[in-house]
Amino acid sequence: MIDRAIRADLLKIRGKGLWYLVFLAPVGLIAMQALNYGLRYDYMMDTYGDDPWRYLLDNIAMFVPIALLMGITILASMLANIEHHTSAWKQLLALPVSRYVVFGGKFFIIAMLLAVSCLLLAIGTVPLGLALKFGGTNIPYSAIAKLAFFPYIAAWPILAFVLWMCVTYRNQSLPITIGVVMAVLSIFPISEYLPLGWPLAVLKGSHEEVYLGAGLLCGFIVQLLGSIHFNRTDVS
Repeated sequence: MIDRAIRADLLKIRGKGLWYLVFLAPVGLIAMQALNYGLRYDYMMDTYGDDPWRYLLDNIAMFVPIALLMGITILASMLANIEHHTSAWKQLLALPVSRYVVFGGKFFIIAMLLAVSCLLLAIGTVPLGLALKFGGTNIPYSAIAKLAFFPYIAAWPILAFVLWMCVTYRNQSLPITIGVVMAVLSIFPISEYLPLGWPLAVLKGSHEEVYLGAGLLCGFIVQLLGSIHFNRTDVS
């Protein structure tokens, strides 16, 4: 049944600009580093030439958490607003489909869109490094994959929470404000005991497997709590 909900949401997002945002974030991050190195290439190579790939990934990693959380906020709000704007919640929930399936389908759609964006970031980082003449024999594929996907997995609790807020409130001002504030705070060394600090900690910390496991587990718990609340709430 959930596959039908997913297909229905995929049809709804056609022409809504969500796919544009999926491409915009990784292209923007790569373009920003291309400009950074293009303007200061000699200095960057003189300073970081001993391991250029590592420093390139470090420079990109600084902006991954904020880009990821901003993407979560915008995508969740736009997806939920499709139903809010057309007042289609009552018609949707009147169909013979569980509310848990509806909420889970929207969670899956956002997770899928973000996964595509992370994949594009990983793919785009390689030609950027090659264009900057870092060499093609020592490309750190595992580090690139970690950069792209570890923060994404660690951010699942935030994804579930923001989606929960977006589908609950018709006025998106509060969810968007919360999401933007969390995105800005995510670039600072927040306590690693808080989910907000996990997207950065998974890149900088020494126990990334802990944050990955916590992201998956807490993401599932928050998603379940959101589904239960959504099932009991009169959404208009």
